[in-house]
Amino acid sequence: MRAVVLLSGGLDSYTAAAVAKEGGHTLDALTVRYGQVHVTEMQSARKIARALEVERHLELDVNLAAFGGSSLVGDGAIPQDRSIDANEIPSTYVPARNTIFLSLALGWAEVLGAGAIVIGVNALDYSGYPDCRPEYLHAFERMAALATRAGVEGKRVRILAPLLTRSKAEIIRLGSDLGLDYRLTHSCYSPRKEDRPCGRCDSCILRARGFAEAGLTDPALHP
Repeated sequence: MRAVVLLSGGLDSYTAAAVAKEGGHTLDALTVRYGQVHVTEMQSARKIARALEVERHLELDVNLAAFGGSSLVGDGAIPQDRSIDANEIPSTYVPARNTIFLSLALGWAEVLGAGAIVIGVNALDYSGYPDCRPEYLHAFERMAALATRAGVEGKRVRILAPLLTRSKAEIIRLGSDLGLDYRLTHSCYSPRKEDRPCGRCDSCILRARGFAEAGLTDPALHP
């Protein structure tokens, strides 16, 4: 029941990790500093790791900004105030990011003897990223079974995505029921001074909509 959780510092990864812990998993957290312009989320990831009492929190540097190709790594402006269409892949998509992150988590999981990787992806209220879809996660899990010693020996590493089919409002209600402190989280792609959320990027818009639909107040905005 040991699992590696991909911990970004955002609301979804925090909730997914908490669900796994509630389900009996011992957690090791992996956070990747990939050249993101909103690097303040690293601080949130550390706070969340402490709150969850993970066994170990590992931070890795993998500079995807060297490739470019995404406004999240400084290649172009972060879109604001747009109408979010899940059929349109936005400029904030980071090429192959989840594949890279899951591969890193898979390598660590093998070393630790962990039987699962936890990821907070969501296929309903999201920005249209192709690597957040269930068919992608199933394919990666099949690949992991073929590409690892653990898989060959019959010890498959599962990909756990407990939020995959939940709306943002459902995720927030779930976290609230688990007693999570969402003040610890950071979601904004383009934070203002003192790391305050811009309120205009896709992530801020989806978060605000989720709290409104859940009938709750976002504690990060009203501490």
